[in-house]
Amino acid sequence: MTVPAELISSAEKRWLESWTAGPTEDPGRCLLEGELAPDCTLLDHTGASRRLSEFWTTGAALVLFWRHFGCGCGVARAERLKAECAQYQEAGLELVIVAQGEPPRAAAYRDEHELPCPVLCDPDGTIYRAYGIGHWQVERVLFDAPAEYWSHPRDLGVAFQDARRAGGRPPVDDPWRAVAEFVVGGDGRIRLTYAYQHCEDFPEPRVLTTAARLS
Repeated sequence: MTVPAELISSAEKRWLESWTAGPTEDPGRCLLEGELAPDCTLLDHTGASRRLSEFWTTGAALVLFWRHFGCGCGVARAERLKAECAQYQEAGLELVIVAQGEPPRAAAYRDEHELPCPVLCDPDGTIYRAYGIGHWQVERVLFDAPAEYWSHPRDLGVAFQDARRAGGRPPVDDPWRAVAEFVVGGDGRIRLTYAYQHCEDFPEPRVLTTAARLS
């Protein structure tokens, strides 16, 4: 799918502005077990309006809040998700991703990485925040980067973005937005919260599937 150039350009500009500003929100407090899962209507990757709650009306759902579409960690999570999908389905989990991109970018990303579920679009981060997902601080994002990156200067951001663009995966959207995954029971309450400590802190799938079976 061809994504309009202006959407990509705008998303890249947001990344660079956010990178340079640094984390501007606190880390947040992810919703905990027993709390009601916030509901909302979002556009999915096809542009259709979807209620988030529709994914847990007939049983448990796994709601995955994704990193930005230029992050290599998202690519790695996509590969794991495809490999783990049968386990989740066997446990009765309905899968849905919430991501930062608009529908055209979400559709292209979903196709590129063969994601096995719908992608809902939250470009303003409203639902991320409703679930308590704030900004990671520098050490959570740049722990494996050279020290000169820790102050996130604009010139290094530009160079990094240029290099990644040349490789076909430019950084976009909010680089500091944290990620988490939630198992939501059929009663609409959080059954399990998995808050990543950094972007490659992927969950053990049996933790999620056991939570689903116990919900």
